[in-house]
Amino acid sequence: MILTPDELHSLVQLTHQSPHTLLGMHPLGDQSGLVVRALLPDAKKVAIEPVHEKDQPSFELKRIPRTDVFEGLTKLAHRVYAYDLVITDKQGKVRRTRDAYSFLPTLGEADLYLFGKGDERKIYTKLGAQLRTIDGVPGTSFAVWAPNAQRVSVVGDFNHWDGRTHSMRLLGVSGVWEIFIPGVGQGTHYKFEIRDAHGNIKLNTDPFGFYFEIAPSNAAIVWPATGIQWTDAAWLQQRRERDAMRLPMSIYEVHIGSWQKKTATESWSYRELAKPLVEYVKRLGFTHVEFLPVAEHAYYPSWGYQVTGFYAPTSRFGNPDDFQFLVNALHEAGIGVIVDWVPAHFPRDTWALAKFDGTALFEHEDPRKGAHQDWGTLIFNFGRHEVVNFLIANALFWCDRFHIDGLRVDAVASMLYLDYSRKAGEWIPNEHGGRENLEAIDFLRKFNHITHVEFPGVMTIAEESTAWPLVTRPPYLGGLGFNFKWNMGWMHDTLGYFKHEPIHRKYHQNELTFAMLYHFHENFVLPLSHDEVVHGKGSLIGRMAGDEWQKFANLRTLLAYQWLFPGRKLLFMGGEIGQPAEWNENAQLDWWLLEAGPYHRGLQQFVADINHLYVQSPQLWQADYDHAGFQWIDCNDRENSVLSFLRQTADGAKQFVVILNLTPVPRSGYRVGLPRGGRWREVLNSDSTLYAGSNQGNAGGVLAQDVPTHGMPHSAEFLLPPLGVVVFAPE
Repeated sequence: MILTPDELHSLVQLTHQSPHTLLGMHPLGDQSGLVVRALLPDAKKVAIEPVHEKDQPSFELKRIPRTDVFEGLTKLAHRVYAYDLVITDKQGKVRRTRDAYSFLPTLGEADLYLFGKGDERKIYTKLGAQLRTIDGVPGTSFAVWAPNAQRVSVVGDFNHWDGRTHSMRLLGVSGVWEIFIPGVGQGTHYKFEIRDAHGNIKLNTDPFGFYFEIAPSNAAIVWPATGIQWTDAAWLQQRRERDAMRLPMSIYEVHIGSWQKKTATESWSYRELAKPLVEYVKRLGFTHVEFLPVAEHAYYPSWGYQVTGFYAPTSRFGNPDDFQFLVNALHEAGIGVIVDWVPAHFPRDTWALAKFDGTALFEHEDPRKGAHQDWGTLIFNFGRHEVVNFLIANALFWCDRFHIDGLRVDAVASMLYLDYSRKAGEWIPNEHGGRENLEAIDFLRKFNHITHVEFPGVMTIAEESTAWPLVTRPPYLGGLGFNFKWNMGWMHDTLGYFKHEPIHRKYHQNELTFAMLYHFHENFVLPLSHDEVVHGKGSLIGRMAGDEWQKFANLRTLLAYQWLFPGRKLLFMGGEIGQPAEWNENAQLDWWLLEAGPYHRGLQQFVADINHLYVQSPQLWQADYDHAGFQWIDCNDRENSVLSFLRQTADGAKQFVVILNLTPVPRSGYRVGLPRGGRWREVLNSDSTLYAGSNQGNAGGVLAQDVPTHGMPHSAEFLLPPLGVVVFAPE
C-alpha cells in the first residue's frame, strides 16, 4: 500500500475534500510506474483496461484489507492514459465504465471567479447536473456550491444512493464541489449527500436542478439543456424591436393546475393545456398570459410561491420540454407569456435551500434579517455575491431556456424594507440607521439592468404595495428599473367602491378618482389578481353590491373602468365568467356556469368585446403614461354618481369619451362635454343585451351641439344606462 494511514483513513471515512488527488490514476513519485485507486463498496474484483492505447497495460487492483478501497500498480507505463474500470460486483455481475476520478474539473478558474464575484450570468450551464461528452465519454458533470460542507457526494439510482461511491472534489476556495460521472444520462434521479458543517449527514436536492420528481418526492432528474424545436423566432424578433410602453397589454392570470382539468382530479399536462388555453385566450382577446409561479414547489397550496426548485418548471404537469411546448404554442398564437418570479423568500425545507451546508448559506443567520414572520419562510441574503448570482442567473434562465416575455416579481415591498411586517426590536437597521434594505435595492437594480441588457423586450413587473418612489424609473435616475408596477392602491380603492350600495356611492366617488392623482408617478398595471379571490375575501362577483342583475351590471362596469382607465390590465381567471365561489387551487373553474344562465355568458362576452376594442384602439394604450392620453371631463357629479373622461392618443387624433353611471337609475338627457363637433357613435355599452343587460343606450349615436360644457367646446345629451358604461368615438 502506497497510501499513508491518514490518506487511507480520509478515503474510508470520506473526509478528504479532494478525493481526485488520491483516487484515479497517478504517476508514482519516483517515475517508476503508475498507481490506480478506486473506492467501490459493491465490488468484489476490479481490473484496469486501456481504452485508446491498446499497448498500455491492463492490470488488477487489490482490495486494501478491511476497506472498500482498491489499489493497483504497474511498472509498464509512466504517463497517465485513458482506461476503463472492469468491476465484478459481489453478485458476480460484471460492468465496465470509465473512472469518474480520471477526468479534469469541468469548471475553470474564470467560471469560479465570476461566480464568486456574483457575475456568472449563465451559471446554470456550469452548476447543477450538466449532460456532457468528455474525451468521447458521455456522462453528467455535477457541481454544487456548499462552501462549509465537510464532504459532498452525488447519490442516485446509478450508485444505489451510496454516498461512498462518488465523493466530489472541492475546487479551491470557491466553495464549489464537482465531479463528472460517466454513463449517467437523461432521466437519472440524483441528490447531493452532504456532511454539513457540523458533521451531520443530510440529503439535499439540487439548487440548480432542471427537473424534479413529483412532490412529495424531491430527487432531481438529469435533463438536457436542449429541448423542443422552437418556432417562435419571429415573435422574439418583434419583441426585441417593439416598445412595451407603446403597446396594448391585457393579461389573463392563470394557475395552471386549476384553470381547466382533464378529469375531476387530473390536470392537463403542459402540452395538453396548450390548445384549449390558446383558443380561449385568443377568443377572449387577451394579449398575455401570466402564470402563477411555475417553478417547482413541494407544497401545492402555496400556489407556487414557496419555491424549492428555482430552475425547474414543476413536474406536476410534465417535463421542461413540455413547458417549452406550451410557451411556444402561445407565442405562435401571438400571445405573450409572463411568469411570477419569487426572489423574496424560500421555504424552510432543509432538503432544499435552507441551511444547505449546515449554515445559513442562501439565507441570513439572524432571523431578524433572515426570516419572514408572515409566511414562515426565509429571506435570501442579498449581500452575498453567490446568492445574487443564483437569483439573477435564474431570471435569465427563464428568459433563455423558456423564452419568457416578462417576469412579475412577487412581494417586492417585503424586500425593500428591513422592518416589513415587524415590530420594534424585531429588525436590524441598515448601516445608516434606516429601514431600507440597501442590499435588496442593489439586487433589484442589478436584476432589472442585466435582464433588460441580456434580453431586450423582456418586461419586469413589480408587485409593490407601498409608496416607494421610482419603482419604474431607471437606476441611473435613482429608480429600481422595473418596466411596470402593480397599482395596488387602485385595486383596493376600486374594489372598496363597488362594495358600497349605490345609494351611498356619492360619498365615496374619490375612491374611483384618487388614482389619477398619482398615476403618472409610475408605469402602472391595474390588477384584479388571485389575491383578491381567496382567504375569505370572496369572489369578484360576490363583492359587488345588489341583487344578481345588479351584481353582474356592477362587475361589467368595474371591468369596463379597469380596461378604459390608464394603465395595463390584469384579470385572474374566473373573473371573466363571474364565478361566485372563491378560487380553489384543487378544482377547476366553474365552467358549468356558462350553461346556467345568461349573466355568466354575457359577462364573458363583455370581457371578450372590451378586450378586442382595447387592442384595436390605440387611444386606450398608446399614451397610458403620457399626460395627453387622459383627461377628466367631469369627475365631480357625486350626487348622480356619474364620471366621464377622455382617452386619446398623444396627438389627439383618436379619441374616446367614456361615461360611467354608477347607480341603477337610468339617466336620460344627461349632458356631457365633447372635445369636437359632429356625430359620436356608441362603440361599447355594458348594458347591451349581448351582455344580459337592459339594453338602454344610444344606439344611433349622438350629435354634438355647440353648447360648451365641462370646459369642452361642444356637448351632447346622452341616455346613461343603469349601472353601466358607454364609450363613444367621433365619426
